[in-house]
Amino acid sequence: MTGQKTIIVTGCSSGIGAYAARALKKDGWRVFATVRREEDREALRAEDIETLLMDYTDGDSIAAVVEEVTRATEGRVDALFNNGAYGQPGAVEDLSTDVLRQQFETNVFGWHDLTRRIIPLMRARGTGRIVQCSSILGIVPYRYRGAYTASKFAIEGLSVTLRMELDGSGIHVSLIEPGPIDTRFTANALKKIEENIDLKNSAHAKEYKRQLARLDGSGPVNRHKLGPEAVYDVLRHALTAKRPRPHYLVTRPAKQGALLKRLLPADLFYRAMRALD
Repeated sequence: MTGQKTIIVTGCSSGIGAYAARALKKDGWRVFATVRREEDREALRAEDIETLLMDYTDGDSIAAVVEEVTRATEGRVDALFNNGAYGQPGAVEDLSTDVLRQQFETNVFGWHDLTRRIIPLMRARGTGRIVQCSSILGIVPYRYRGAYTASKFAIEGLSVTLRMELDGSGIHVSLIEPGPIDTRFTANALKKIEENIDLKNSAHAKEYKRQLARLDGSGPVNRHKLGPEAVYDVLRHALTAKRPRPHYLVTRPAKQGALLKRLLPADLFYRAMRALD
């Protein structure tokens, strides 16, 4: 292969996506970074990163991004990093069906739409990398994160199946499963719980006070939280290794959670997870 490798990175307004877009450009990739709002394009454009507007809940915007990238690269898309997502906190019994549907529209259906549109371009060239930024909550459950956990369990299932189905095509699929990362994710989650959950009248009202303290920063600090560079370290391997791994766990809590799930009987494991909360 000759020429500059190209990648689409989603969710680049801040956090993991913004860091990855900049690091990939520095590493020599041609980066197409997507954001949802026009004002989020300015910082990336100032660094000569090609930035496009895309909303996972808007199929037309997804189609437009693929069309523009295809035109700009003459059909060469070497990699896709699905990263844009949000977490909807709240007890499962407090989640309306519409709120749960919104979580899946962004975290699952939009990812699926974009991925399906990119695969034919990769098939035509016989090569490609698809990397999904999942979560340790795609492997283990966590109280009051049911909507987000369900969306990530869905991404895990779709992605490992896709990996098997693409075997022999030259296209590799990998999942990154971070634990706590220092991003705006918790600030966005705080907004979502206040918008969509009846905090005062819920049977979980007392617990929500503790959850809100965790989200707004007034509660205990997670000493295991890492920066987005920790995710980029494994992303680089998934994009460049001859044999990229199916799963990349990031942060100590993520590795511990996955290990406990493998070693402990189910009932004991769920009790252990309850104790961690």
